[in-house]
Amino acid sequence: MSGPNTQYDPVEVNALDPDTIEQAVTDALAAISGAGSLEELKAIRPQHQGDKSPLALANREIGALPPTAKAEAGKRVGQARGRVGQAMKQRQTELEAQRDARILREEAVDVTMVPARRPLGRRHPVELMAQRIADVFVGMGWEIADGPEVEAEWFNFDALNFDADHPARQMQDTFYIDPPEDGLVLRTHTSPVQARALLERGVPLYVGCPGKVFRTDELDATHMPAFHQIEGLAVDEGLTMAHLRGTLDRLASELFGAGITTRLRPSYFPFTEPSAEMDLRCFVCDGTNPECRTCSGTGWIEWGGCGMVNRSVLSACGIDPDRYTGYAFGMGIDRALMFRTGVSDMRDMFEGDVRFNAQFGLEV
Repeated sequence: MSGPNTQYDPVEVNALDPDTIEQAVTDALAAISGAGSLEELKAIRPQHQGDKSPLALANREIGALPPTAKAEAGKRVGQARGRVGQAMKQRQTELEAQRDARILREEAVDVTMVPARRPLGRRHPVELMAQRIADVFVGMGWEIADGPEVEAEWFNFDALNFDADHPARQMQDTFYIDPPEDGLVLRTHTSPVQARALLERGVPLYVGCPGKVFRTDELDATHMPAFHQIEGLAVDEGLTMAHLRGTLDRLASELFGAGITTRLRPSYFPFTEPSAEMDLRCFVCDGTNPECRTCSGTGWIEWGGCGMVNRSVLSACGIDPDRYTGYAFGMGIDRALMFRTGVSDMRDMFEGDVRFNAQFGLEV
């Protein structure tokens, strides 16, 4: 039986050849120093430190050497792998420092710079106008009431003294809910809220009723099939047309400025008697420009209808007309907005273009 091969020369193993190991180290150091980013460094790591790298293969050959040769070969390979590992660690530290410096530079926040503010949303100017008018009512000590937009025909017409054959009750003027015989309509004015308020709250009563109403009008610059109204109703003992006139003058001055001139023209409405139309002195030309677009050269702007509550309406709501009197009035919120802002086309209010709302800010 022969003894161990103590004369085995590890230099004869190609993977353990000193020149081969030195060349592997040189290649590794060159690749490491040439890595320009952490991603590149990560990509070359398996080639020089992985299980199939030249130094890893050389390390495997050490196990096959005789004991007398293992120490020298192990020291040579270990030092080579240590140099590569140290270079890898140092280069990674350098690249991480470069990355952190770049992030601090690129993502720096200037705390002295005015921040970019997100554009604020804005409430619709029609809603703001409705709230402004409601505030005037509240300031006079009135209440605000509302009611359903799908209304019983009795509240919308019968309680307000509209005869069964009144033209407003025809389908060409009013939206009826199918089937029509159920007697439900899209309310044509906010006056049904007044009737409901009389029945529910009794008298004395002072209420303002803002809301959306519907009529079969053709869509154009001054008409919409869905628009907004606000109506006022006061029922108490001893109320007269003078109280009505004073209330309307107060409302007009609050909305269009102190000193606005108003007038009442005789008119007719089924639910008021006597009835009148209220006009405003043109606040653009003051009646001096025959070509004024606001008043069409007349010097007056029609604002809304009004009058003393018809005795039949009071009786229908259970109010004694011999003891109580009342006055009512109504005007278009959209029309008031047009007067205040100079908007010439009502369609601009409802097309959904945010630029229209933005020009009004938070106050109308």
